[in-house]
Amino acid sequence: MIPSMGLDDALLALARGEVIAVPTDTVYGVAASLARPEAIATLFLLKHRPTSVALPVLVDSIEQIEACGVQWSPSARRLADALWPGPLTIVVAAPAQLAASIGSSSPSVGFRIPNDPQLRAILAQSGPLCVTSANNHGEPPCQSASQVRAVFEGSTLLAGIVDGGERAGTVSSVVQLSDSTWRILRQGAIDAHVIASLLGDDGEITH
Repeated sequence: MIPSMGLDDALLALARGEVIAVPTDTVYGVAASLARPEAIATLFLLKHRPTSVALPVLVDSIEQIEACGVQWSPSARRLADALWPGPLTIVVAAPAQLAASIGSSSPSVGFRIPNDPQLRAILAQSGPLCVTSANNHGEPPCQSASQVRAVFEGSTLLAGIVDGGERAGTVSSVVQLSDSTWRILRQGAIDAHVIASLLGDDGEITH
């Protein structure tokens, strides 16, 4: 049986380059340290996720993003100030090596600060984590620790689960920013028109 983990065990597992399941402010996710390439590779294998589908990165602060070599633009700051912590992933230009490490085919990475104290406590000490929904790729995301166990039971690739109770949220919205335009890549928990009101008219809402 996949064991439950407290904060200390979760941090040790992440530092060892292992993959764990964590509660977020939306659904349960599976997490790997951005600093451990072998853990990121394991995360793709665990989910049967194509390596061409980039992983999002969760952080505890914009300072953690900037420490990755990312320049946080005024439009990104406007969104973050209004909607973070919360269910919005902001995709921005990033160093090519960083982008390639999480499976991005372009020099960009999606970042998010989640609105979940338990996960924020981990992120504050672990540093940036690649976190994507806990499920097999293309299947519905898990909303509880028991669902995570049911999906991944028998796998040796998941070291443990941080149990945060039930999670029944909608997936995060995803917006991509460029120098002069923006585009909503996925409509989720935050209404597209709220995002548009913060960014102006020079963008696109995909359907």
